[in-house]
Amino acid sequence: MNIALIAHDNKKKLMENLCIAYRHILNKHTLFATGTTGRLVEETSSLSVHKYLAGHLGGEQQLGAQIAHNDIDLLVFLRDPVAQKHYEPDINSVLRLCDIHNIPVASNLATAEALLLALDRGDLDWRKIVKE
Repeated sequence: MNIALIAHDNKKKLMENLCIAYRHILNKHTLFATGTTGRLVEETSSLSVHKYLAGHLGGEQQLGAQIAHNDIDLLVFLRDPVAQKHYEPDINSVLRLCDIHNIPVASNLATAEALLLALDRGDLDWRKIVKE
């Protein structure tokens, strides 16, 4: 399955730790990430990540295009709900596209862990049917 990873600046370390902890699950799937997040995940977890541009330079739009084509099966977006981002409208369009295409989204660590464990159990295999 195709998994997208995005993390606001204050959550990048948390994303690195999540990917290290769940490497045994993530390495079975194809990973996509915005630029800096992808580089950090690759460096710390040794996972292979297809990197978009940095989020504020168009990475969210690249991800949005992939979601619009129903090519992403799961989005882990560790966001900082306190710090308002100037590019927040781009992220909101990505989240809206996930809702349109029924793509599971985790916006915090607890949900990310639950979705990754569900993915490993096969609970998200219905995505394969939806994409056919």
